[in-house]
Amino acid sequence: MGNNYDVLTALRNEWLRISHAPYSSLACQKIIDGHPDLALDGVHDLGDLVRVLEPRGGRSVEQRADIVRAMLIEATDLHIRRALLQTLLPGIVSTCRQLRWGNGIFADPSEVMGESVSMANELLTQWAGQARQYAAPDVLSALRGRLRRWMLKEKKSQCQILRFEPIDVVAREASPLLTRLESFRGGPHDRIATITYRRVFEGQSLKDLAALDRSSQRALQQELQHFALTFLL
Repeated sequence: MGNNYDVLTALRNEWLRISHAPYSSLACQKIIDGHPDLALDGVHDLGDLVRVLEPRGGRSVEQRADIVRAMLIEATDLHIRRALLQTLLPGIVSTCRQLRWGNGIFADPSEVMGESVSMANELLTQWAGQARQYAAPDVLSALRGRLRRWMLKEKKSQCQILRFEPIDVVAREASPLLTRLESFRGGPHDRIATITYRRVFEGQSLKDLAALDRSSQRALQQELQHFALTFLL
């Protein structure tokens, strides 16, 4: 789980740098001016606002829900959207934990954490401007559904691509897959066909291939799956 917490640490370190910046104060003022009923006296910037939303921030559950609702309404401002994402991080981690970090699908939980943060940010961008009484639970519920569908899709793709991975090297000359791969040599798909050959017939690890290709393991895995589904299956 070390890499997973590196993702969280990076987000929290970034937040420390930006939460009290001048633009953070301006963004917070939008919420204060637009929603005077929230009584945000003493809140000067988004860093203060996020602290107010913590369980020990001195606000009731209902008051915190009202603040998050206002933040989503104003989330067309990217700084407010970033503050909302920061507020939701504990819930995002809890959602990943409920889905067991994609156990059996992903070897590295950081992939799930990274994808969940990306999906959460997409949701906040799509829902910005909406008035939702239960904004935080709604976002996390939608995130859980998207993550589950993503995991099922990844699992299905892996099951399909794995049909090619156990091929015995001895049978390479008679393999229809080998013939198909060789047909891509010298063409626009030469690179990915060569990587597929090395993965399937030479048994090279995804980690080693990604290092040689100077790409991330996740990106290369997705590219291999797309190539297999599009041209080989």
